[in-house]
Amino acid sequence: MKNNKYIYLVFVLLLGASIQAQTKKWTLEECVRYALDNNISIKQSELDTQTTAIDKKDAFGKFLPTANAQVSHSWNIGLNQDITTGILRNQTTQFTSAGATVGVDIYKGLQNQNALRKANLSIVASKYQLLKMQEDISLNVANAFLQVLFNKENLKVQQEQLAISEKQYTRSDELVKAGTIPRGDLLDIKATVATGKQNVVIAENTLLISKLSLAQLLQLKEFNDFDVVDDTNINAGETILAQSPTAIYEKAKETRTELKIAQTNLEIAEKNVAIAKGAYQPSLRGFYNFNSRVSNSDRTTLVGGTPVVTGPAPFWNQFSDNKGQSFGAELSIPIFNGFSTRNNVERNKVSLEKSKIDLEQKNLDLQRNVYTAFTDTRGALNAHEAAVVALEARQGAYDYAKEKFAVGLMNAFDFNQSQTLLTNAQSEVIRTKYDYIFKTKILEFYFGIPIVPIVKN
Repeated sequence: MKNNKYIYLVFVLLLGASIQAQTKKWTLEECVRYALDNNISIKQSELDTQTTAIDKKDAFGKFLPTANAQVSHSWNIGLNQDITTGILRNQTTQFTSAGATVGVDIYKGLQNQNALRKANLSIVASKYQLLKMQEDISLNVANAFLQVLFNKENLKVQQEQLAISEKQYTRSDELVKAGTIPRGDLLDIKATVATGKQNVVIAENTLLISKLSLAQLLQLKEFNDFDVVDDTNINAGETILAQSPTAIYEKAKETRTELKIAQTNLEIAEKNVAIAKGAYQPSLRGFYNFNSRVSNSDRTTLVGGTPVVTGPAPFWNQFSDNKGQSFGAELSIPIFNGFSTRNNVERNKVSLEKSKIDLEQKNLDLQRNVYTAFTDTRGALNAHEAAVVALEARQGAYDYAKEKFAVGLMNAFDFNQSQTLLTNAQSEVIRTKYDYIFKTKILEFYFGIPIVPIVKN
């Protein structure tokens, strides 16, 4: 009996855990964090940073010596010259040769140094690109998240209005039976109920689509039961609007990633020019070579004036006796190469000018975007405040119309119009609320306040 109770308790706990897992609702921070960890575009940017790290290893490797070894073994059949004695003989022989070469750049017009500096800048640029991608994804997720919240509240408004219409239909039916209002008004109320049901269905579909859009943006594999929290701490305070557009722009110039990317690209372009100019200068390279050879052919020696054929000398004896070494330095002076060096320098100078223009354009775009975002945010706040005032007025007008309709002083058509205007006013308050919140988040972004702190690698 005790075992049965234990099994029942475990079953209840597992069932509760399963239900809790199925009804999990995501917060904005959870959505953003998940997107930052799983978005494909972000993963591609992370791979780009790994590629730049490999490029830096290549640049560093140019400072190191190069070492190469070569070994060959050949069979010679017929009349051949012995590579160790120089005598022509008609026989089958085997020869082995080996060598090694070591070289190092002593001076190369500072190209290697500038290439390493460029590689370091490329790593910085790739990290900025990754950060920019993370910021863009965060904004997109926030926008989609707020859209879900808006659609949720809008669905509640439509459901509440439908419930009111259904109650009004029941009340109107009683008034018709009592002879207070004509039957035609009841039919108008019935049509309003049907329209309300249609609006609820449309609102449900819109909410479902917005949830799917957010789930797909997060790239969730299972999103049938995906949902977000109803009660959120996302508030649009007026603190950011207390700042002036100029102050926000000055702060943005210090923090915005797109400016850092443009500045880093400008520095990379400067290094490309320096690398290209390095080809004008002479290059000096040191080298060391080692080689030896071994033959397995028979040897002919004179013993008392008589030629005597003996076997080949021992392998390592030949390798030691036939070894040779050379070392020195090679100076290469560029004189004429079909204008390729000059054209390459000019080409990189053009790229440098384009980078300067791009940085200037990014500053202008940032200034315009900040002032536009500030104006949009302030306009969204004014629109929301006006919508709230309009809602209060519409609510009062609806309450008055409801009283008049109840005593037969207003027909159903005019009453339905009043109810429709109230519903539209409620929806407008919700729309302007979330529009203001999102525009505030954009303005805060320019001021260096992220939706979710991003960990910089």
